[in-house]
Amino acid sequence: MPNTDVISFSRGAPSLDIVDTEGLKSAAAAALDADPARVTGYGTAVGYPPLREWIAAKHEVEVENVLVTNGSMQADAFLFDELVKPDSPVIVERPTYDRTLLGLRNRRGELHPVSLQADGLDVDELERILKGGVRPTLAHIIPNFQNPAGVTLSGEKRTRLLALAHEYDFTIFEDDPYLDIRFRGEQFPTMLSQDVEDRVVYASSFSKTVCPGLRTGYLVGPADLIGRIAKAATNTYIAPNMFAQATIYQFAKAGSLDRSIATVKAALEARVDQLSASLRAHLPNAEFVVPDGGYFLWVDLGEGVDCDKVAAAAADEGVQVVKGTDFVIDGGESCLRLAYSAVAAEKIDEGVRRLAKAVEATRP
Repeated sequence: MPNTDVISFSRGAPSLDIVDTEGLKSAAAAALDADPARVTGYGTAVGYPPLREWIAAKHEVEVENVLVTNGSMQADAFLFDELVKPDSPVIVERPTYDRTLLGLRNRRGELHPVSLQADGLDVDELERILKGGVRPTLAHIIPNFQNPAGVTLSGEKRTRLLALAHEYDFTIFEDDPYLDIRFRGEQFPTMLSQDVEDRVVYASSFSKTVCPGLRTGYLVGPADLIGRIAKAATNTYIAPNMFAQATIYQFAKAGSLDRSIATVKAALEARVDQLSASLRAHLPNAEFVVPDGGYFLWVDLGEGVDCDKVAAAAADEGVQVVKGTDFVIDGGESCLRLAYSAVAAEKIDEGVRRLAKAVEATRP
């Protein structure tokens, strides 16, 4: 009989115990008290003005360079609609976020996957592709604690990538929802902060630092591009969710955002350390890079393992995982993405025990 006591490594979301619900209640009340007319009205497509200004200050840009959206996935969609036409060459990481692949495929982009290494994108491989004649419109990069691989792009590689964008005339889409969730190691400067030629469009989100239910993300980019996207946003929904954005603004203004980030980082560090230890104990042949932040760990279970079979067997054992094949155009058959963000540390070892049992049951 399938195990109905489910441990889920499948969803990249914070568990309720690390969401500051009391702080959010206070922030929502403060938003209504401070600005009832704008909070309850339609607003404008560029987002709630005080939050837009707060984001501009955080990234040291002008407010005209910022667009606040209903989650960073909507920011992605607006940017893809603007820049990716049928057969537009696009650089993607291998592996990369499955929704990114879906969005680019739906727009019929010509995808060129580039391998990931322990320190992020293989920039030498990218350079070979460029020298071979590919002229991308866009390079989609998740620089910090990449989803699904958990790796971080090194400072040196960020500099090289900016130089290649200049030389070969393409836009870097710096998709960075995990920036603030570093719990150890060196924080590298964003490519946006080093960009002097308008080569970078930056996206981030409050889903991982506050909670996903408020659905608030944003884009930072050249003012003319942001202006064009704002017109598309107006025609799509008139305005994003003013109440959610005002709540996040008040949450940040009160200092609750900084406290929330500290809580999330402490919980995630404990969880990834337990996950790493459990993988070494119960799946000693597995290969993985231990993340220094973020929500995900990518594990290669080794030659001959079929992740389709493992995922099904794991479900019977009461463990949910995501197949590596979901994150690549081809390959990934022996890999899984494990999201540790929603699993309490004391449950992780049992989850990996069950996963190991599923792996053993499906070995040829």
